[in-house]
This record gives sequence, structure tokens and C-alpha cells, in this order.
Amino acid sequence: MENALSPSPAGEIAGRVASLYVYPIKSCRGISLSQASLTPTGFRWDRNWLIVNSKGRGLTQRVEPKLSLIDVEMPEHAFAEGWEPDKSSNMVVRAPGMDVLKVSLAKPEKIADGVSVWEWFGSALDEGEEASNWFTTFVGKPCRLVRFDSASETRPVDPNYAPGHFAMFSDMYPFLLISQGSLDVLNELLKEPVPINRFRPNILVDGCEPFAEDLWTEILIDNFTFHGVKLCSRCKVPTINQDTGIGGEEPIETLRSFRSDKVLQPQKKPQGKIYFGQNMVWKDGLGDGITKTIEIGDSVLVLGKLSSPTEAAT
Repeated sequence: MENALSPSPAGEIAGRVASLYVYPIKSCRGISLSQASLTPTGFRWDRNWLIVNSKGRGLTQRVEPKLSLIDVEMPEHAFAEGWEPDKSSNMVVRAPGMDVLKVSLAKPEKIADGVSVWEWFGSALDEGEEASNWFTTFVGKPCRLVRFDSASETRPVDPNYAPGHFAMFSDMYPFLLISQGSLDVLNELLKEPVPINRFRPNILVDGCEPFAEDLWTEILIDNFTFHGVKLCSRCKVPTINQDTGIGGEEPIETLRSFRSDKVLQPQKKPQGKIYFGQNMVWKDGLGDGITKTIEIGDSVLVLGKLSSPTEAAT
């Protein structure tokens, strides 16, 4: 991994990777990593699982904020390059007042049809009755835990922004990048600062100007090229305290004052959207035989950027 922030004729060094996160079960707590393995659909293990209701519709914190209290643990070596699970490998799930749930990483045999998340509809792998009972008890309504079936299903992202790219159960795109500078500016305006987990990024970058990520159309992290495809429009989830599951009005109300489409793109008809973070896709790494991981401390090189947020895709 490259560790020196040295000038490059190919682009501008913007900062470093400060933190990396995956969220194995969509809308549950994330896991902070020192390194993360890349796949075309996101970091390995990110949003591989989804909690669905009795109609097969995916549940998120927007409707069930208590999902923020569910803690997920993966095997110690699950994030190492080339690691594969065996029959004894489990994902461990915990929540207040609940017994520990162990979900085997072996591929389930049962198929759940009629699974949907946002615009996508298809089948998924059903993790069985024990997991179903656990989530049903905790959430308080009939639930099942399903796993994305990458052997038989694909979920294309919006082709208007990133044709040919795919995601698993993330909201829209495989990667979300936010800078520490952007969070710092927001927190200076808030009476009670919020941690980065309110925004659930995959990549946190430090060392760049606040909201510099708005302008990035192409960056290089270690040997891997990422394209910035669309600013991230925020929902109510950032208003939910991830430690308590209790919602409020901030930081969305403060963000509305300086990060709304009306402010950032006054030339367009406002739609009431609020932006924080850059959605990204990964292009193939440069060269052959290189390890497909990025890690904390990797430099971020900007290869292409816009001149103004008014040009950013939304």
C-alpha cells in the first residue's frame, strides 16, 4: 500500500483514507475495518443481508429505527483477502434483550421469492426459521433474514448514472464516500455534534477541503479507480441516534440550510433534496495480480473533478 503523500503528475493528492466501514445486514450497525476487500458490488460482506417483512419488502431504519441497535460481528478473518468461510463460520448477531443469534455463512438451501428493496424485485437466499424467529421477536412483526443470491440475481444501479454497474442491498450504489472535513463543518453548526455513523459511509477520507468530494468524478485509492456518479440524497436515517434508535430533527434541519438542492443547484427546480456524501462505483484496478484491498492510510488521488457543485449529478 502507498503511504507517502507525494505529488503526482497524473492528479492531485487530496487526502487519506481515515476509516472504512461495512454493514453486513442492511440498516443494522456497521463494522469498522482496517482494510476492506473490493468487489464490483461494494466491499465484501457489505449489505449482503436484508431483513424483510411478511410481504418480502426490505426493512430499513426509515420505518424501523430500532434496527440501529442490532450489532453484527463477522469472523476474525472474514475481511482478509482470499478468505472463504467453512461450515463452522458464522455471522453473530446481537441486540438488547435478545439471545445471541448465529447465522451460518454457508450458502442456505432455501429460496425466498418475492423479495424487494426499492426498485428491485427478485429472489434471495432464506436464512431459515431460527433467524426469522429472532428478527420477528426483536422487531415485533413477522420478519425473515435473506441473503443476496449473487449466483442467480443481479441488481443494476441506475443506468442514467452508472451503466453496467451493480449493487447488492445497498440503497442505490456500491460505495458511499464522505470526508471528515464535511462532517466537521456540519458539527460546527450543530448544538450537539453527530458521529459519522449517522451517515453510514463506506469510505471516510481526511485531509481534503470540506465537501471536496462533491466535485470528484474520478479518484484513485491505492491502485484502484473509483468514479463519483451522484451526490447522496439523504433521508431521515441521519436523524436517528445509532446508539439509542431514537430519532430527532437534526442534523437534517441544519443540512437543509446549506446542503439542499435549492442552495447547491439554484439553476434547477428544487425537489426538496439534501445532499451529504458522494456515491461511487469501482473501476478495475490498474495492473495484474495486485491485491484488491484498500486500507486506512491509503492516499486519495483526484484524477478528475468538476469546477462547481452546480455541475454535480443529482
